[in-house]
Amino acid sequence: MDWASFAVFLSKTHSPDYAKDLMRYAKQYSPCLFKRDLSILHGLGESKRNHILCALSNLSKFLGCYEEFRALVKSYGLKWKSVKPELLMLSRIVRVEENGLILEWAESVKRRVPSLSLFLDFCFLTGLRAKEAIASWNMVRLLGEKNQLSIYFNPNTSCLEHFRFPEIFFRRCKKAFISFLPGDNCISEIIREGERVSWPLIHNRISKKGLPLRFGDIREFWANYMLKWLTPAEIDFLQGRVSGSIFMRHYFNPALIYDLRERVFKGLNEIQAALNG
Repeated sequence: MDWASFAVFLSKTHSPDYAKDLMRYAKQYSPCLFKRDLSILHGLGESKRNHILCALSNLSKFLGCYEEFRALVKSYGLKWKSVKPELLMLSRIVRVEENGLILEWAESVKRRVPSLSLFLDFCFLTGLRAKEAIASWNMVRLLGEKNQLSIYFNPNTSCLEHFRFPEIFFRRCKKAFISFLPGDNCISEIIREGERVSWPLIHNRISKKGLPLRFGDIREFWANYMLKWLTPAEIDFLQGRVSGSIFMRHYFNPALIYDLRERVFKGLNEIQAALNG
């Protein structure tokens, strides 16, 4: 089995982290595919079984036996199962009850890990996914130090234009087009005081203090907070849940961007007040 070529195959359609997970499961459970025996999957939890099936599905496509794999999955009565919306909602409610409100968590992190205080504010203001926030933060720092920030941050619209770097911000199923930041103070502070961040650095600093990682909840908080000022479609756009073609047809419009900015800023001002309160 040429695992190196399979790794290249995965890298073309998946993020690096997800590709690593797929590779790990594919290597561990490839005998199931080669021996045409998926019986071991019946004894696994639903989440892990889904990951394994995704890995073997990709492996079968690489090997040219995908249709045979589909028939094998069907013959063993296996299915990919998605989480029902009502169960997802219940899990979110339980998570809030167990871990406290997201603003309380943010206050704890900023108090106990002050080096991440500015980065946390950046996450709350942009509503980006953790990986996107890290990439955006580091790009602001890098371009700012080179006096080239104008190719990324548009001061006229107070907008980080992620779409100019599709190789970074456009993944197969997850995208980021633009993010608004109120005023130049936040940008200047990142360039002046911010350090380069990475997920391992963030993970280690927060975990060492015995605190949970809740960056996904920040994104959810941002979306719920913005419902007061934006339509669900606009929130989907700002959180990258529309296709690139829809963005170009409907949202890449200066007049719309200015109108959207004014309403976003109203929400961001309230988020800032909540963070500082």
